[in-house]
Amino acid sequence: MYVCLCHNVTDSDIRRLVQTEGVCTMRELSRQLGVATQCGRCGQCAKEILREAVDAQRREAACPGLMAAA
Repeated sequence: MYVCLCHNVTDSDIRRLVQTEGVCTMRELSRQLGVATQCGRCGQCAKEILREAVDAQRREAACPGLMAAA
């Protein structure tokens, strides 16, 4: 799903950045993808997706077998 139309950013882009680059703050996300830097309408949605992705990444780090078994 598109999160930021101004910069053509999808939820998958955000999740991938969390997994590959370790992005965990809106500041980092904005710097990397430009999210919430133009019209700002995507800010809340991007923040929620970022939070979910970071939480999932932390769960995976704490228990690597958990995600593989699901």
